[in-house]
Amino acid sequence: MKIYTLHKKQNLPISIDEAWEFLSSPKNLKTITPDYMGFHILSGADRPMFPGQIIQYIVTPVLGIKTKWVTEITHVKDKEYFVDEQRFGPYALWHHKHFIKPIEGGVEMEDIVDYKLPMGILGQMVHPFLVKPKLEEIFNYRTKKLEALFGTY
Repeated sequence: MKIYTLHKKQNLPISIDEAWEFLSSPKNLKTITPDYMGFHILSGADRPMFPGQIIQYIVTPVLGIKTKWVTEITHVKDKEYFVDEQRFGPYALWHHKHFIKPIEGGVEMEDIVDYKLPMGILGQMVHPFLVKPKLEEIFNYRTKKLEALFGTY
């Protein structure tokens, strides 16, 4: 059982309040997701983030295949971090930690995603040329989109 980790950090020239307001709103996930992924929230994003919140959406991660993804927000510490875990979707495991902290002149955002692919050895075989590059592409898009929205640090 191979578990992979994606780790990203980004600094933005905004306040902790502004960062938290944007990042902790499930509705803003669509804004920072590439259009080609067909991201569409089905339910659960109608109130501020809280532990136990279930968010359902449709996403088209690869090959034009629409996939339902169900996420639970498992942990929230106001203006510090939140964790989302996939309950149903394309991964055998998806555990995504979002941290924000104030730094001189802005905030540091950190994402740590631990994930496992389905289909055993076949999943591991496609990871280096299909899954890993796609995740890198998505998170690089987010970096650029957040810079476009809030400026560069």
